[in-house]
Amino acid sequence: MRVKDLMSQPVFTCTPDQPLQAAAQVMWEHDCGIVPVVDYESHLVGVVTDRDICMAALFQNRALSEIPISSVMASNVSTCRPEDPLIDAEHLMGLRQVHRLPVVDDAGVPTGLLSLADVARRLRQGNGSKNSGATDLAETVAAICEPNNGRLAAH
Repeated sequence: MRVKDLMSQPVFTCTPDQPLQAAAQVMWEHDCGIVPVVDYESHLVGVVTDRDICMAALFQNRALSEIPISSVMASNVSTCRPEDPLIDAEHLMGLRQVHRLPVVDDAGVPTGLLSLADVARRLRQGNGSKNSGATDLAETVAAICEPNNGRLAAH
């Protein structure tokens, strides 16, 4: 199975100079917890998560409309490609301890998002190799949940 078989589409993005309020609005309207951040040529330059927004709101004690996305986004982002094997993307999630990966084309433009929820939904639907898929998912979740002792600060 390939990433393109499970990734969520379309992708809704923001730019670094927009306020966090714009990213929060995208998350609210599209029921997602991550927004890819792109430059003016649509190339991925980072991501902002619902957790990033909550922590910024708490610790900066300012309105989301006053906080630029660039001040809280992660710019060291792991990505995958639509044609990548799903197992490779799962291993990357485990290695980087992330729940979601932006899917980018050859130019670095986001074309989708792959999440653990996408993988879990596929398993629930059944796909013939349920035991193998469940084991892979369990290993990925276990790797993500390992204490990282501060070694992975980026997404």
